[in-house]
Amino acid sequence: MTSTATRPETSAPAPEEPEGRSGIAGLLELPGQAVRAVVRSAATTPGRLSVIAVALVLLSLLAGLVGVLSVQDKDNTVEGLVQHREPMASAAQQVYRSLSDADATAASAFLSVGDEPPPLRKKYEQDIAEAGSALAKSGSDVADVGDAAHQVDILNQKVPVYTGIVETARQNNRQGFPSGASYLREASQLMRSTILPAAKALYEAHTAKLSEEQDSSSDVPWVAVALILALIAALVATQIYLTRRTNRVLNIGLLVATGCIVLSLLWGTVALIVQGSFVASGKTDGSSQVDVLVRARIDALQARADETLTLVARGDGATYEKQFIGLAEGLVGADGHSGLLGKARDLAEGTPGQRKIEAAEQAAREWSLAHIQVRKLDDSGQYQEAVDFATSVAPNSAAAAFTRLDMNLQAAIDVCRQEFLDDTGAGNRALTALAPGVGVLAVLAAGGVTVGVRERLREYR
Repeated sequence: MTSTATRPETSAPAPEEPEGRSGIAGLLELPGQAVRAVVRSAATTPGRLSVIAVALVLLSLLAGLVGVLSVQDKDNTVEGLVQHREPMASAAQQVYRSLSDADATAASAFLSVGDEPPPLRKKYEQDIAEAGSALAKSGSDVADVGDAAHQVDILNQKVPVYTGIVETARQNNRQGFPSGASYLREASQLMRSTILPAAKALYEAHTAKLSEEQDSSSDVPWVAVALILALIAALVATQIYLTRRTNRVLNIGLLVATGCIVLSLLWGTVALIVQGSFVASGKTDGSSQVDVLVRARIDALQARADETLTLVARGDGATYEKQFIGLAEGLVGADGHSGLLGKARDLAEGTPGQRKIEAAEQAAREWSLAHIQVRKLDDSGQYQEAVDFATSVAPNSAAAAFTRLDMNLQAAIDVCRQEFLDDTGAGNRALTALAPGVGVLAVLAAGGVTVGVRERLREYR
């Protein structure tokens, strides 16, 4: 009997699984692993549907976020026009106007012998105070307004110098010294050569910033529009894909999502068109007209100062008279019906400000006739009669005509400012609830995508 020895079986050692990397190397591999997992998942129909659903949900939320931010930015810009930017431009205009009026008033006061009339003194002090208050306001936010900060510095430095020279001129005039007129001309020269140009530059910087923000408020938010259109295209493509793969014509979830996005696009388009139209109207009928009227008013004030300084100079005012003629023609033109006031009238045709501007034109023509009478009296040696006709409150005097002109210009400016506020405010109201509405519709669209794709995925289980 033989026995056979059996060799014990030996099992091959199980292959060792590769050890996963740890530390920074493992972290660096995570994106690649995620991509490979997505690619493997997309090899099957359920996997592809899951990837599509995630992409659509993310795109919906991204489009909604960008849309909300874009609308909110426009809303803030339009609201800022009414609450901040236009008041700043108005304050800069007030600086310009008050300083010009102060110069004209100081000159008028010097036509009185001895102590100046208290009303003129009070008016001058009020002009300087109003200019200081308006300068503080218009200079409070000049970081991104052209060279406004530089102009504010000039005004802060030179206005006190001007008022000091005027006080010196007053002291000399009260004592009957002829040097008072020289000091006044020196003060007026400082005002015209340095202070008013700085005030004008400050006003123009704020006006340019206002116009820039008005234009930007009407810009199309192209990034948001592109994302919404891309999302609509992706939703339509997904529904076509599902119809071909499942033979189901309708997918309620995806239809709801598409409807929400289309509604968001239509709502936003209509609201932005209405808002842009109102803001444009506020610029045309409001701020643009205000700009022309402000320039006309400043020229009128400077012309009034020239008229008065011509008399103060007592035969040595040819330069002031020449400046007056140039400014007067700039107001109404050589024909009496053009110039800045004619331009303002054309811009205001059919608006509430038209009558005020027409009244200002009439007052300007009456002032020109009164000024001719002032010059006739002065040139014929009737100096005191010329002074009286230039400064009295008689209805046909030069002072009365100028007062009517200034009052009508101020009234026209107020009307146009109100037009700006009304139209721009209406534009702001056109965006009411649009930002939260876009956000809610985007969330609903993401929910619709989730529900719609989930129903198809259940068929594969």
